[in-house]
This record gives sequence, structure tokens and C-alpha cells, in this order.
Amino acid sequence: MPAITFDKILEKGARNGILPARSVEARNWYRTQASKTTTTASRIHSESRSAMTATVTMGKMYMFFYDPKHKKTLPYYDRFPLIFPFSSAKGGFMGLNLHYLPLKLRALLMDSLYDLMNNKQYSEDTKLKLSYSVLQSAGKYKWFKPCVKHYLSDHIRSRFIEVDVSSWDIALFLPTQKFVGANSSKVWSDSRNSIK
Repeated sequence: MPAITFDKILEKGARNGILPARSVEARNWYRTQASKTTTTASRIHSESRSAMTATVTMGKMYMFFYDPKHKKTLPYYDRFPLIFPFSSAKGGFMGLNLHYLPLKLRALLMDSLYDLMNNKQYSEDTKLKLSYSVLQSAGKYKWFKPCVKHYLSDHIRSRFIEVDVSSWDIALFLPTQKFVGANSSKVWSDSRNSIK
């Protein structure tokens, strides 16, 4: 993903001999670096023009701007989701929006999701073999429930930014959530409570 924010962190990792996602230590290093940035959703969007696409592939990671159909009745929503789409649904698709989890739980879920990779090459073909039934089947995915969202194609307000597998752990911890109707603390508290 040729975005300045991602590239800077990837280059710093390369200088330190750290390969993205290849070990728990590497994942934690990239997540820590991402959490220290002050980037915004708008900046990521403007930096990522060459990584944009009009469609999604199930199991890859994306960021995009979204305006929900029922926003007037929702207690809150995320205008800039960070998702893994996992199935088609009426009028759009279902996706896991990782922004709905606090960072610690986000990391735990992502660490488990790495087990669902279709290959270990970390190439442009790498994606997660996700389905709702797979997520329900094992306790190690238990944090997924508050992340499941239905996205309507007619309410997507930008092209999709495809996040390269080498940048998944960076995107995971970037402060790009844009919750409307509640702050992050409230959303994350509700998510924790829904998992119990």
C-alpha cells in the first residue's frame, strides 16, 4: 500500500530487520509504532489514492468512508470503517469492523485471525478465509461479535483503500476510527460488555 504513513512505519521496521506479521514480536512492534502516530482518516484517504479500488475481495482488509442508511436511529456508527469483508449480503456485504474493539482486544482478535490466512507468503493473494460459521466455531474468535456489520453499497462514500497484508498490523492500531454519536471509550465499553 503506497501511503506515506504506512511506508514510514514499514521502512523503520525494515531498517530494524523486522518483517511485518511474521511473528508476535513483529506484530506488536508495528502496532506500537502505529499507535504513536497522529494520522487521521482523511490523511490516510488522501495518501492512498493509488491503492484504491471500486470493489472488495472477501478476506482482504479495507478502509473507506461510509454513511449508514439508518444513522438517525443508530446509537453510534463508524464513518471510516477498517474491515475484513466476509460474505455478500442484501444490498452489499457483511464485514468485521475492527474499530469496534479497544486496542488490546483488537490485537487478540487479529492474532487469532492470522490462523485463517490462505497462505503464508504475505503476497497480494493473501487473505483470510473468513465466514460467520468459522468465527462462531472457536472461542479464540470470541471478540468478533461487536465487529460484525452490514454495509450497503449505496451508502459507501469513497473508493475502498485496500490495505496490503504487510500493513495489516499498522492499520489495526492507527487512530482512524470516526465514531459518530459516541466517543471511542463508550463504543469500546459497549463492545466489551456485549462479549461477556
